[in-house]
Amino acid sequence: MSGSSLMDSLFQRSLEDLIKGLRQQLIGEQAFISKALEEICKEIKSTDLSTKATALLKLSHLSNLHFHGMSFAAFHALEVLSSPRFSHKKIAYHAISLSFHDSTPVLLLITNHLRKDLNSTNEFEVSLSLQCLSRIANVDLARDLTPEVFTLLSSNKLYVRKRAVAVVLRVFEKYPDSVRVCFKRLVENLENSDPQILSAVVGVFSELACKDPRSYLPLAPEFYKILVDSRNNWISIKVLKIFSKLAPLEPRLAKRVVEPICDLLRNTGAKSLLFECIRTVVTSLSEYESAVRLAVGKVREFLVDEDPNLKYLGLQALRIVAEKHLWVVSENKEVVIKSLSDADPNIKIESLRLVMAMVSGHNVSEISRVLVNYAMKSDPVFCNEILGSILSTCSRNFYEIVVDFDWYVLLLGEMSRIPHCQMGEEIENQLIDIGLRVKDVRPELVRVARDLLIDPALLGNSFLHSVLSASAWASGEYVEFSRNPLELMEALLQPRTSLLPPSIRAIYIQSAFKVLVFCLHTCFVRGGSIVPSASMDNFPAGVSASASHESFDEISVENSADATVVHGQTHASAPITKASIVNLLNLVELALGPLLGSNDVEVQERARNLLGFVDLTKPEVLNSSVQEKEDSEGKGVETSKIIKLMCDAFSKELGPVSLSAQGKVSLPDGLMLKENLVDLEMICGDIKPPSSYSFSFGSPYEEEKDWLSFSNLHIKEDSEQSNESTSLLAEHRKRHGLYYLPSGKSELISNDYPPAKDPTLQGDINDNTDDLVEITEESLNPKRKPNHGKPRPVVKLDEVDEKPVAMKQPEPRDDSLSSAVRDVLFGSEDIPPTSSRSNLSNNPSSKRKGKEKQHTDPRVESRENVIDRNSSSRRSKDRSHGKERRYRSPKKKNAEERKNTDQKEKEKRHRDHGRHKSRQRAEEPLKVPAQTSVIPDFLL
Repeated sequence: MSGSSLMDSLFQRSLEDLIKGLRQQLIGEQAFISKALEEICKEIKSTDLSTKATALLKLSHLSNLHFHGMSFAAFHALEVLSSPRFSHKKIAYHAISLSFHDSTPVLLLITNHLRKDLNSTNEFEVSLSLQCLSRIANVDLARDLTPEVFTLLSSNKLYVRKRAVAVVLRVFEKYPDSVRVCFKRLVENLENSDPQILSAVVGVFSELACKDPRSYLPLAPEFYKILVDSRNNWISIKVLKIFSKLAPLEPRLAKRVVEPICDLLRNTGAKSLLFECIRTVVTSLSEYESAVRLAVGKVREFLVDEDPNLKYLGLQALRIVAEKHLWVVSENKEVVIKSLSDADPNIKIESLRLVMAMVSGHNVSEISRVLVNYAMKSDPVFCNEILGSILSTCSRNFYEIVVDFDWYVLLLGEMSRIPHCQMGEEIENQLIDIGLRVKDVRPELVRVARDLLIDPALLGNSFLHSVLSASAWASGEYVEFSRNPLELMEALLQPRTSLLPPSIRAIYIQSAFKVLVFCLHTCFVRGGSIVPSASMDNFPAGVSASASHESFDEISVENSADATVVHGQTHASAPITKASIVNLLNLVELALGPLLGSNDVEVQERARNLLGFVDLTKPEVLNSSVQEKEDSEGKGVETSKIIKLMCDAFSKELGPVSLSAQGKVSLPDGLMLKENLVDLEMICGDIKPPSSYSFSFGSPYEEEKDWLSFSNLHIKEDSEQSNESTSLLAEHRKRHGLYYLPSGKSELISNDYPPAKDPTLQGDINDNTDDLVEITEESLNPKRKPNHGKPRPVVKLDEVDEKPVAMKQPEPRDDSLSSAVRDVLFGSEDIPPTSSRSNLSNNPSSKRKGKEKQHTDPRVESRENVIDRNSSSRRSKDRSHGKERRYRSPKKKNAEERKNTDQKEKEKRHRDHGRHKSRQRAEEPLKVPAQTSVIPDFLL
């Protein structure tokens, strides 16, 4: 066997050979790796530890760089770890750190190996074991090895103590009760003069303070001393991070530390420390004006620096301080605006966020005008960043900063025409949402929608097809606000719509249905030309205005004139005559006739519905007016009633639906909802997902579309019917999208439409950056008062109801780690944070109880054994205690035996749960200066 092992190690390929072989494999690398893995699997089973270690090293390399699993070698790694050679231990610890996790079966076997190496006299072996413990520690390892870590925290070897301090953070997280053992010694290391140990301790407290800073307020004197005395930039940065968390909790602490931080701002030359001082001032000390002005002066140095990294940090600090001090941006507006044209994309995005943070109701139009100009000449990525920022800022809190919705709807239309725009879905949502919420904006919305419908550039951009669907929906839903419904009808039925996806063409057809019903109702039922029904308060005499404007029956009609007044302005209104209605019906037949054979069921159904309505009404229109001629059979009266009924069906106003509406619906009793929808996936597995173009707002046909949606199919209990329907739907989805009408087919309708409005905003914008700075000088001035010509319209908000029980967030529970820290620092779990700990330390009864609890606490015994022992184990201590108890009285002996039995059962129960919670403190309160009260003395 020894000869075989010797031969294996002699002809074994090393890690260097493996790497060279991989580099030589131009093709067939996987085959080479597979062969190498086969060799490793054989070599790792060798009895020779050198052969096994080399195989483990090669396996670690393949796992780290080529992501091959090495769980099968877990036990072999422990075998290599048992080797007395340091080189083997190093390989084993490296492999264990890469592959071991909480569910590794042999994880419990490593405990004794770690304990042995933690007690080793070789500082490098101790360092390896500490490093491995920081990577793989779980609850059991942290609990069992806490005494060893406690001992190493006071090691004379600084290299070992630094590693032990670093591993404490992992031990605290996994086993919070270790705080009661190790925290005092960790605090004592804050007074260590060695910069490496002090850096490690401050780093640990910096991480702990991020989770619960209030628990570490009593340690403020120690941190203050380090801040004042330290000359190490890294330590100062960590202490500043701690004070940035503690200062907002105690104003007196902020007052005390502001001057040392200002001294660092004035004197330090390190950019990293300077930026951390700036961030601490602007985030936690913003109430001190002098400190803020000093920090802003240093930020300006960052902004004008040639280094893009420093400029980015300066913009980031400027954005943080702008939340409370708006004047900072006003003083640096030139740099901010010019940064929008910087070559670094991160700087451009940060400056964009800074500009958007300054947007308010009085400057939103000016800033949006400048940003849209930048979007037009920017690359596609930054262009969409700008558009997305404008959309999210203006729509925040139900458009609270938008005062003029006519302007905003016009802005949405102009944003849609930017060549690189890819924000079609968000623009679609906002166009529909504004139409549902704001009644006064609907005339302008219909006008902008008509301009978008006839713009040929939008048809070629697939990202903007959703904008066309929103425009088509708005044109049909609010057709009564249109000045020329005939133009809307031509835009909806133009031949170029064949370029659109079927889901959007269905919306076009449905909107055309609404427009046709409105025209027929206006011409034959009401009689006369169209007068928009919005804003009837300023209508002149002779124009009838009804009390309600929510239905087509209440549209005001004026037979004697072709002019109307909307919002105090005169608009030309095109009269709808019998001839125009006939031409409109012919247009519908020519445009929708070919769609009767469409492969898309939605388009085909909508086209059949509209053509059926045309077939019903066209004969009466050709004969004479429906109101003037009624034959003996009463067909004219029936047609008039049908038009009236269709008009009533479309007249009900749609309202916005709250995002949390579904969550407010209580579940019926007895309803069982499955979390795992595997059954649904099996039934509809062959069905392709629906098109990405969806219409998520309240359209008139939403109920029908939901009925046809494959994702909302009702799963029937009958398996035969479900299989049959699934096969039919799958067959339909395979055919869907394979056939489209060619765009160059016979032009049945004239393309001579009125041109769309040119993409212009409120004025021409100079491309020069210096001119843009002058333009934005007033818009970024927060002292300017808003000046609007008309009051802000009413915006319909969602109903605010109390959330149901199922949606309420659970109350946060006290973190066990923070609880243990407060227990150690404040003296007792039962004492509230506002009480004095000095009273507790002077109370003899509390001391007596503490001694009794220490006497009965097994963890305290183990900790004392760790402190007092030299080389003996805890088992020998337990045996010595047992010998002393032999000579006691029988009663005391029985009582102590019962007590020991109870303690053993409790410890076993705690190990089964992975951790046990300490019911009493393990030691007296720490005798540190910050311990006399919750608020440190030097702040009083």
